[in-house]
Amino acid sequence: MTNSSSVTEFLLLGFSSLGELQLVLFAVFLCLYLIILSGNIIIISVIHLDHSLHTPMYFFLGILSISEIFYTIVILPKMLINLFSVLRTLSFVSCATQMFFFLGFAVTNCLLLGVMGYDRYAAICQPLQYTVLMSWRVCGQLVATCIISGFLISLVGTTLVFSLPFCGSNRVNHYFCDISPVIRLACADSYINELVIFIFGVLVLVVPLIFICISYGFIVCTILKIPSAEGKQKAFSTCASHLIVVIVHYGCASFVYLRPSAKYNSGKDRLVTVTYTIITPLLNPMVYSLRNKDVQLAIQKLIGKSGFSLKTL
Repeated sequence: MTNSSSVTEFLLLGFSSLGELQLVLFAVFLCLYLIILSGNIIIISVIHLDHSLHTPMYFFLGILSISEIFYTIVILPKMLINLFSVLRTLSFVSCATQMFFFLGFAVTNCLLLGVMGYDRYAAICQPLQYTVLMSWRVCGQLVATCIISGFLISLVGTTLVFSLPFCGSNRVNHYFCDISPVIRLACADSYINELVIFIFGVLVLVVPLIFICISYGFIVCTILKIPSAEGKQKAFSTCASHLIVVIVHYGCASFVYLRPSAKYNSGKDRLVTVTYTIITPLLNPMVYSLRNKDVQLAIQKLIGKSGFSLKTL
């Protein structure tokens, strides 16, 4: 990506209009950031250390936690600094780099959630073939495909944005370099670029979501055939948390990215973006894993000697 324009840096407006409330936001976001980091690190460590969790479901959870950590590292530290700083500039290259890594991890997360939906389908609907369908080799290939595809799509999207000329305002009405607020600053017609980005957005968001919905359609049919109420509850409990994360992540991302930049609303979009850049990574350890009895038991086994109890979680 070559900067052929006069703009050499961007000014991130972020939450500057909120005045002294930025100090409150700093405290809130810092606490949430630390919870995200510690929660996901705990999940990764427990899955790695407890052999009973060495299954495809928890393998994907661990990879998702790693991706969520880097996903937030790309955005939140700079946002926290900007809440205190008067100089909120980001160089052209730094802005492009931030967008590339943010989109890369975001797309990877979307694809991973789709893979996790398939894993639940295979476990519940095809239990006798599960070890073949989700062998460690297949799991590794699926994760590698998600990561490579995620960053290739990100490379295309970032290139389409920063190949445009930027010769006017450099004021990005957002707290990080996202597609819509940046591409709106371009001096040239960005219709084709936005159309291609929209098509990729549909592929990344709609296609996996349809796949997840179809998978859960088969899962529900299978669960309804289970004779015991306890069996139905156990089967559904393994899927409920995944559905919560899917609804929040895909819902918010679709609201922001599956529409033209002309409909970008800085206030609404910042609020929605906060949801999937902060709340969704928070849901992974707090809802998806720490509420899971297997994970709770594994943590209790690892730190049992300290007398700590997870019943309060």
